[in-house]
Amino acid sequence: MTQREVEHDVQVEAAADEVYRLIAEVENWPRIFPPTIHVDHVEKGAETERIRIWATANGEPKNWISRRTLDASARRITFRQEVSAAPVAEMSGTWIIEPDSEKSCRIRLLHAYRAVDDDPGKLEWIDRAVDRNSRSELAALKHNVELAANADLTMSFTDSVQVGGAAKDLYDFVNEARLWQTRLPHVAAVELREPSPGLQVLRMDTLTRDGATHVTESVRICFPDNRIVYKQTTLPALMKVHTGYWEFTEEPDGTTTATSQHTVVLNTANIAKVLGPGAGVPEARTFIREALGGNSRATLGHAKDYAEARR
Repeated sequence: MTQREVEHDVQVEAAADEVYRLIAEVENWPRIFPPTIHVDHVEKGAETERIRIWATANGEPKNWISRRTLDASARRITFRQEVSAAPVAEMSGTWIIEPDSEKSCRIRLLHAYRAVDDDPGKLEWIDRAVDRNSRSELAALKHNVELAANADLTMSFTDSVQVGGAAKDLYDFVNEARLWQTRLPHVAAVELREPSPGLQVLRMDTLTRDGATHVTESVRICFPDNRIVYKQTTLPALMKVHTGYWEFTEEPDGTTTATSQHTVVLNTANIAKVLGPGAGVPEARTFIREALGGNSRATLGHAKDYAEARR
């Protein structure tokens, strides 16, 4: 039985306690770790918890459950996958945050793992996935922590609509994204595949106001009949990160609040190229708020019409 043990590390210009907090609070992960799509708690205690993680590995969406033990005083988090996704048979590891000074630290990420059937080819696949994800996770963590002081580069917002219809019908409209090309005027082309029930990869050509199109790809996790969360893996030029969710909250009287939420990290390197040489962060924030919000409001409007027609 072959067990591989590997370590990756990175130096960060940020306080060790702040780095520990970002890693401990799993709601931060889709924003700071490129492979992570979504994380939620299965169980949560003071020092131990079980979490379900959806992430890409070598470009393929996977999900698994991990048990974590958190030691804030030692800035140490250990984890073990309870239910691993093939070809992984077993996976465990540790985050260790070691302060260098009051404003810098070293992050060490340790992994130990085995392959299904002790297969050398599967072990090599895991080697590549762990190495790629660990390097990208640590590089992104370093980048995001060091930029955390510049709050202008991250923006979150929501749009909502009241609907005289059922949450299930609104959910169905968003879930059935393969039909969006015929249902939504701003969608020029769409391709949807579902590697497993409730896990979707959505690729779209979206029309802009000037008639141009841009291509995006997202991984979506669907929770019938009230919530779809997603993370874009192919992004427009102005964004480094784009995550969000669709949520449908039904009231006792049968009406529903439908909400679209976005969190975006700006790509400042492309602002001038996209918006012109005089544009800066404020103009980029305004542009993204209107572009994403406009498309979301349009989708919510069509979903509202669909749900109310079925009442």
